[in-house]
Amino acid sequence: MYNQGLFSHWVPKPLQLFVIFLLTLIAMPISGVYTGSLSYMVGDTGVMSEYFMWANYATTVGMGAAMPIVLRAKMRFKVRDKVVILLLILGILSYINATSSEPMVIVFVSLILGFCKTFITIEVFLPLMAMMGGRGVFYGVFYTFILVITQVANYYATDFSIEYNWRQFLIFVSILCFVVAMICWMVMHDKYFALKVPLHYIDWLSILLFISTFMFSAYVFSFGKQQDWFHSKNILNASIAAFVSFALMVVRQFTLKRPYLSFEIFSRNNVQVGLFLLLCLGMFMATAIIQNIFTIGVLGYDQLTNAKVNLMMIPGMIAAGALAVYWFKKEKKLKLFIFFGFSAMVAYCIIMYFSMVLEFNYESWYFPMILKGFGMVALYISVWYYALDKIDISQMLPAIGLFLLWRTFVTTGFFSALFSWTQYQFQIESLGDLAVYMDGMTLSAQPNLTMKAIQLNAMIIASKKLFGYIILAGFGVLVFVMTHHFGYPRFTLDKLVRVFGGKSVVARRRLRERKKLAESLKDGVGSAV
Repeated sequence: MYNQGLFSHWVPKPLQLFVIFLLTLIAMPISGVYTGSLSYMVGDTGVMSEYFMWANYATTVGMGAAMPIVLRAKMRFKVRDKVVILLLILGILSYINATSSEPMVIVFVSLILGFCKTFITIEVFLPLMAMMGGRGVFYGVFYTFILVITQVANYYATDFSIEYNWRQFLIFVSILCFVVAMICWMVMHDKYFALKVPLHYIDWLSILLFISTFMFSAYVFSFGKQQDWFHSKNILNASIAAFVSFALMVVRQFTLKRPYLSFEIFSRNNVQVGLFLLLCLGMFMATAIIQNIFTIGVLGYDQLTNAKVNLMMIPGMIAAGALAVYWFKKEKKLKLFIFFGFSAMVAYCIIMYFSMVLEFNYESWYFPMILKGFGMVALYISVWYYALDKIDISQMLPAIGLFLLWRTFVTTGFFSALFSWTQYQFQIESLGDLAVYMDGMTLSAQPNLTMKAIQLNAMIIASKKLFGYIILAGFGVLVFVMTHHFGYPRFTLDKLVRVFGGKSVVARRRLRERKKLAESLKDGVGSAV
């Protein structure tokens, strides 16, 4: 006997919604490493921060690797058994990270943790989508909630690290997993979702090649700056290994009867444009690197204050989610909503470009961060919806792992590494430019002009220059969005003329041709008479 829900029949609807809320609250933001406590992990373990950035990327890689097989796993196991066991595993993995000081253990555990939590995500994903109706409304609520609780989780991870220890927060998360597992055991049913499907159809070698590809790529993004990029043999070897793993994975998919990944949908126009727009979104998301350099390096904020600055995005996130729900309910054109999202991101960069000074006060963060939060959520919802629009779920799931990694890891990781390296190069260049105007007489005549002030000004100049290039690229993105059709008829010059009451070029040409024909007929009739 099958049951396509999650809960036993005796469980009331309000309790069902509460348990789904708990599952989402625990499973979605859980991670092997929280960026808010990263600096405290470095101080406690004495390990380079690049290892923990690698572990942070590993969680996303694990999620992407699991995505193509989540539906098969959902139909293979009983709901209660699967959710409870996975929550127990997540609790154990969090406890291992909390008690370990070995960086490679944390990296490996974070990879498994991301792989496991994806199977819980699909359990709450499908019921919520069914309850909310269309994909657009669901994305508007779901992504807003996920991005908000992610910011809140990072804030409390930082707060725990200051008040107690970063390990205590992971232990707290572990306990929460065990508590929710007990609740799920009591209220969930023990029946299968549908007809059992075998697991031996899963190609585990393809999964290993997938993980190998992106874990080597994550190593490059994490350690590139520290090891001077391709001047390092480790970076060069990791890049080659990532390329070879990806090539082998692609070739293998064409030899399998039931491939792990599908590349069919990548020939669609909306998918290709969606990947490009996600690349542009990654560029704006990576501005967090520049922002952190300014807040911590220039303004001297501590980690908790920096986390509070990121919390200022929440009003903008909620506003974008509410607007998305309204937008999709009214079935308005997606083009303008995407334009609003990128406009908010460009506006954030422009404000930061003109506001980055040593006298920048805390209250000045509110408006730019609200814009950034609005743009982030608006683009997460709209671009993801457009890229996967009108694609059957049987085609979507085998490719969604690549989409997830492209959006969350590859684009953001690439631009974060690029911006970090570029900002450092610009900073050296700025110090060289400032050194031209410095000599012993200048320093003695201006005692307030210390080397620290000079360095801070060099950091500001470098960040401004980088923001300037991002703004120029952002204007290019806005032009692309306005000129692309997004599945609707193109807005041509003729249509623009007709909007303002004029006649189109084609209409005027046809009118001239008719006049010429009438005059020729008149002349012909006159000559005949």
